[in-house]
Amino acid sequence: MAKPGVLDSDPEAKNITELKKELQRLVRSIVDDEDCSAEAIDQAKETLSVLRDLKLRKKSSLSLKLQKTVVFPDEFKCPISKELMKDPVIVASGQTYDRPFIQKWLNAGNQTCPQTNQVLAHTLLIPNHLVREMIEQWSKKQGLESPNTVPYINEEAIKEADSDHFLCLLEKMSSTLSDQKAAAKELRLLTKKHPCYRALFADTEDGIPQLLKPICESNSLDSDLREDVITTLLNISIHDSNKKPVAETPMVIPLLMKALRTGTIETRSNAAAAIFTLSALDSNKELIGKSDALKPLIELLEEGHPLTMKDVSSAIFSICLIHENRARAVKDGAVRVILTKVKNRIHVAESLAILALLSTHHTAVQDMGELGAVPSLLSIMREGSCERSKENCVAILQAICLYDRSKLKEVRDEENSHRTISELARTGTSRAKRKATGILDRLNKIVNITHTA
Repeated sequence: MAKPGVLDSDPEAKNITELKKELQRLVRSIVDDEDCSAEAIDQAKETLSVLRDLKLRKKSSLSLKLQKTVVFPDEFKCPISKELMKDPVIVASGQTYDRPFIQKWLNAGNQTCPQTNQVLAHTLLIPNHLVREMIEQWSKKQGLESPNTVPYINEEAIKEADSDHFLCLLEKMSSTLSDQKAAAKELRLLTKKHPCYRALFADTEDGIPQLLKPICESNSLDSDLREDVITTLLNISIHDSNKKPVAETPMVIPLLMKALRTGTIETRSNAAAAIFTLSALDSNKELIGKSDALKPLIELLEEGHPLTMKDVSSAIFSICLIHENRARAVKDGAVRVILTKVKNRIHVAESLAILALLSTHHTAVQDMGELGAVPSLLSIMREGSCERSKENCVAILQAICLYDRSKLKEVRDEENSHRTISELARTGTSRAKRKATGILDRLNKIVNITHTA
């Protein structure tokens, strides 16, 4: 028997006020009736859905009127409706349509592509995220509100379509160079904008090796292809479930190390960012350290390209959070490179944070003293405005003075001239005050010993 109520008539003929009254009636019947029927609940849900659609339509009407006065590029228009696409999807023929119109075409029993008349191998509708992104960017540049996205009707079907499209792109990574480049570029965009595609890598066996296959096997690698693959690797590493399998895929760390040395500057920056992202797990920190990835990171830091500095510094800091990697960083010359940045006032805060970590290693402290770190640390404490940098400076300074008492003479001269340490002991962070007080105590002991002698 047909269900009574709002759906008996055309939903579009009901105005919002009538729908609200109908919804109120249904909700009251559900709340008041302890033994309410599932049918009443279903009617309430359907009424609410219709109300929501009408509200969305009303909200977007002003924007649609404005859009009608604008000439949109032809590639943004649905070939069926000739209107701006709100939910572009790809059919099996490779053509793109607006979902409601191509769905209506298929629902009518048609099995061909409206544009090419090609018989469709399947009727799955694959979201065209690239075209949707282009429409959104174009609308934004024109000062228009982005078209409202049509809600997905069948989430399971959409997931299946996304998965099929994803697997198709992975297959193309083993095809011709042109197919590889097109697939890599689209995977880069999809994994950047849509978390579901990052998750698909975690759920797909051999997904990561398939992604990396072109840059593992090619001797004359296309730079754009490498950049897109490395950036996709960075994007999928953001997904928590991917961090361990990505890092533990044997080819990943070596490829990232190679990219740090030989890629375009953007590729090198993204490779450093990928290492930083993967190093969020302690097990990955250990794996990255044992793979000797610190050395190319330090070399890239020494080059000092502005685009790479932040990602490289973050990666080195994260990797050195475990003690074993601090010895590796010191052995690879990190202290000299980083201290040079501090002296030249380049990325001072990041560099000092790394040096503070390394100051727990005796060889690093020895290197800092021999490379003349003390004057730079004192000048930053005296002239700088960043409290965290001052805190790291005094922590490093205390480690140097504990290792080499002769450095206390430079500290004492600074104290006599500018009262730098005393000022920090009075106004610094709690950690800075504690470290500064420790240095002052050592200075006082030396003075007392001298006076006693």
